[in-house]
Amino acid sequence: MTDKPQFVGKKVKLGELCEICSGGTPKRSVAEYWKDGTIPWVKIGDMSEKYVSSTEERITDAGFNNSSVKMLEPGTLLYSIFASIGAVSILKIPATTNQAIAGLKIKDDSLDRDFLYHYLKSRESISKSSGRGAAQNNINLTILRNMQVTLPSIEIQRSIVRNLEMISNQVTIAESHLMDLDVLVKSRFVEIFGDFACYETKPLIKCVDCIEAGKSPKCLAFSRKMAEPGVLKLSAISSGVYCENENKALPRSVSLTIDKVVHANDILLSRKNTPELVGRSVLVKHTDGNIMFPDIIFRMHPLPPINAMYLSYLLAGPLLHSIQSLAHGSAKSMSNIPKSELAKLSIPIPALNLQNEFANFVSQVDKSRFVAQQQIEKLQMLYDSLAQEYFGD
Repeated sequence: MTDKPQFVGKKVKLGELCEICSGGTPKRSVAEYWKDGTIPWVKIGDMSEKYVSSTEERITDAGFNNSSVKMLEPGTLLYSIFASIGAVSILKIPATTNQAIAGLKIKDDSLDRDFLYHYLKSRESISKSSGRGAAQNNINLTILRNMQVTLPSIEIQRSIVRNLEMISNQVTIAESHLMDLDVLVKSRFVEIFGDFACYETKPLIKCVDCIEAGKSPKCLAFSRKMAEPGVLKLSAISSGVYCENENKALPRSVSLTIDKVVHANDILLSRKNTPELVGRSVLVKHTDGNIMFPDIIFRMHPLPPINAMYLSYLLAGPLLHSIQSLAHGSAKSMSNIPKSELAKLSIPIPALNLQNEFANFVSQVDKSRFVAQQQIEKLQMLYDSLAQEYFGD
């Protein structure tokens, strides 16, 4: 890895380097704007990778002509400015965006596109590493246009890109290994249990001690420090992996509700979320303690002869669609799973020795997963450290 490049030249406002605009949303109530649409319409959820080549939703010509959306050409950088600030991607297709995303078209040959991509990507990391955190839920185009970029020569920009891309590529490889491990577990699950139609079934409420919602006291706007008291956010379980660092700190004046504190072997399930995320669940394998689950999450513990690993995987995988189908609410709002309906969910009960065999297999795979996850975390720390050197004030 090379030393930090020596920047030359002055800071330049982003608005001087790029044409910057935001998108819009055609009226959801007008079916003509959405039904059988062919024009890609990017949401923040579509920006999970460096390049955006497809979108979940598309709008029609009528939707395009009767809203504030703008057509962005391939190569345009996308930067989220509302809610989840700091997501950044590059368009590979002509597309429109919603109003939470700014499009940046580079108009100055002195700026490398991938350099700007990593610069924008680093903004959130630098705030976190400095301990400042994000104090606001959005920024406007004026703030974005006035953002200053220290612009070294194009050669140095490309050297920086090579260093950061090298790390990003290694992260991609490690993440691919994690996905391979997930596929391996799914395959083993099918091998061990086969056709569930041959097993006895019981309603979920007969398989667990209880299904209880948590508590949501008023929290601070930032995460807790170390193992101080806090409350989980929905993002702590939405990915399917328990992420305890996704939390909000409790004020000093508010005490933990002891019977709502998260413990190892808890199964947590989101009872209220967006339609695609409601019903997601995780098994808590480790916890630092002193953290509660909120009232929009259910908690349960399996009763004998149900293995916790088996039940959690069943809920998160084969039964996820069935769980989500229980949710009430439209596609435009938060969906809610009634406890009474979740309690009736039919659970197949294989022999305990088969459940334990699966649980032991997952425990072995988790060792490999832990190594891969550690590698990703170290690489991300290296990326953040270099980004701080290259782009920090």
